[in-house]
Amino acid sequence: MAKNKAFFENLYRKYNRRSLVSPDPLEFLHRWDNTADREITALLGACFAYGNVKAITKNLNLIFCRMPSPHAYVLACTPERLKKDFAGFKYRFTTQDELCRFLLAVRDILKKYGSLEKCFTGGLDKNDENVCRALAHFARCLRARGEVGTLVPDPDKGSAMKRLNLFLRWMVRQDEVDPGGWQVSPRLLIVPLDVHMHRCARALGLTQRNAADMKTALDITRSLAKFCPEDPVKYDFCITRFGIRPDMDEKTLTDKNAGQKFSSRRRRA
Repeated sequence: MAKNKAFFENLYRKYNRRSLVSPDPLEFLHRWDNTADREITALLGACFAYGNVKAITKNLNLIFCRMPSPHAYVLACTPERLKKDFAGFKYRFTTQDELCRFLLAVRDILKKYGSLEKCFTGGLDKNDENVCRALAHFARCLRARGEVGTLVPDPDKGSAMKRLNLFLRWMVRQDEVDPGGWQVSPRLLIVPLDVHMHRCARALGLTQRNAADMKTALDITRSLAKFCPEDPVKYDFCITRFGIRPDMDEKTLTDKNAGQKFSSRRRRA
């Protein structure tokens, strides 16, 4: 059943809270006040955001314990140092060699552009309606060192690019949850689409498409833009908390009386 703006605004006011971030790799971003370290942390956090959330955070802790400053570490890394620091690394489908190639590609970007943000905006045109073109440019730069497995999908194969869109949400938007830091308009963002968000979006009447691909991500984004054109991804976090946190059942979100429940709870708070 399609929802209205009041439904999503109530959802945002009640559930877009820093206290509800855990469990999520987004937690790591709040360690850094400077954008240089935060954008590296965000990229790693987003690209490894697949699988069980406990395994994700454990894996990221292992990576970040070698990086007192993620920016300084990546900028100074060499193939030899990476091979030593991440010897035997394996996380689900991602191997040691793929991680090393990925970090070297990030290093190359920093040396060429000065920051991840400048690399991304280098692919952005003032007339672009969304980040699609810049996202493809950015993904190709991250894949320039060779095979990186599932860390960065091929932008030419129609993928929803969920994890890179998640990275952009974290770095572009700024509120109690998303720390921001980049000077890119949030109106250009695309909703980070995975199976969970796709299921919620269909239940909420945001799309009727069956495939969780880029076309569907854009369809959902256009639907959300009707409620907040200047920041369509604003509602992503509060929607996807349901079904991720053990105390937030997805059925509560999609219940036909959900809007009334959220409103009454907010009045009692």
